[in-house]
Amino acid sequence: VQLQASGGGLVQSGGSLRLSCVTSGLIFSRSDMEWYREAPGKLRELVASISMDGSTNYVSSVKGRFTISRDDAKNTVYLQMNSLKPEDTGVYFCKANYYNNWKFWGQGTQVTVSS
Repeated sequence: VQLQASGGGLVQSGGSLRLSCVTSGLIFSRSDMEWYREAPGKLRELVASISMDGSTNYVSSVKGRFTISRDDAKNTVYLQMNSLKPEDTGVYFCKANYYNNWKFWGQGTQVTVSS
C-alpha cells in the first residue's frame, strides 16, 4: 500500500494551495481518508476527514477555509486550502483507514505560509 502526498509549498498569508494524496494497493472506496498536520514543536493533529460515503469533518480552526474531497475513480483525496494563515504551516500527511481496521500513512508534504 502506498500513499503519495503532493502539492505543498511556500505561499503568502491569504493564499491557497491544493494538496493531493494518490493511493495504490488498496480499495480506495473502502477507505475513510484523513489529512493531518504537524507543526514545529506540536503534536500531529487531525485537520479534515472524509468517509467512504463522502461525509466530511474539520477541525474548528480550518472550517470555512479548507475543503476535503475525494475522487474514487482516481484513488485520490484532496485538501483545498484557502485563506491560508501562518499558523497553518506544517507538514501535512494523508492517512487511510482501510475497512475501518488497517491504518496507512503517506509521507508528508511541507506547507509554509509566510506573513
